[in-house]
Amino acid sequence: MTEPLSTRPVGGHVPVAGGLAKVGLAYAREIGAEAVQVFVANPRGWATPTGDPRQDALFRESCAERDLPVYVHAPYLINFGSFTEATVERSVESLRHSLRRGRAIGARGVVVHTGSATGGRAREVALRQVRAHLLPLLDELTHEDDPYLLIESTAGQGASLCSRAEDFGPYFAALDAHPMLGLCLDTCHVFAAGHDLAGPDGVHRFLEELTAVTGEGRLRLIHANDSKDVVGAHKDRHENIGRGHIGEDAFRALLAHPATENVPLIIETPGGTSGHAADVELLKKLRDG
Repeated sequence: MTEPLSTRPVGGHVPVAGGLAKVGLAYAREIGAEAVQVFVANPRGWATPTGDPRQDALFRESCAERDLPVYVHAPYLINFGSFTEATVERSVESLRHSLRRGRAIGARGVVVHTGSATGGRAREVALRQVRAHLLPLLDELTHEDDPYLLIESTAGQGASLCSRAEDFGPYFAALDAHPMLGLCLDTCHVFAAGHDLAGPDGVHRFLEELTAVTGEGRLRLIHANDSKDVVGAHKDRHENIGRGHIGEDAFRALLAHPATENVPLIIETPGGTSGHAADVELLKKLRDG
């Protein structure tokens, strides 16, 4: 797939019920997306559907023709830090499915949440479990068309393994900083976790801290979402761009920072087609000046 026309393409998560190519690409056109993210399975379940090879091929070819970067979001139930053996086993199966389906549709990355240390166990114990089950999946990514695995932090609820920038250090270490490992930054999540992106130089300070922990080139996708709640609230409630507590200035700074060059932005905001189109248009305006 060729590089997108913009070095910071802006797009959205698109629906695919009714046909990956037919519905997903039509929605992308409606909102003016330059990049797309999709689910390839029920995000709140464990099913691993095979997909439609014809739709997969059409979707992949159409996206390539339009220079449209594609990403997959893995199901929310995945948690490699769970104390429940069945959950961990299902997490392996579910993520392997998302990675394989991602390759089939030409995805550049598969996003998965970093999980939590459930059952009252120490973080170190949960991270050893992450290593035991997630590292083998990373080692399976040997095909030239395989997507990167992009880990996404949470808003800091409960016993989350990654919410603050410094949390990524132990997580990356547990996975030997694998070359197929990358980051998906959700602006609402990191704001809710306590990084004040709206404060003076807030975006710059956060990105510098993140890069210092993970190294350069690890940031491969941004979920661009404003926040309905104040900084440090530990609440994952997305708001439309510029209407929440993060604000337009922070997104303008994000789009101008060197660390975000060649990194697509995907909105996951409220509002349906009209709201999504407005958010995509506003982010393009902030990007292009």
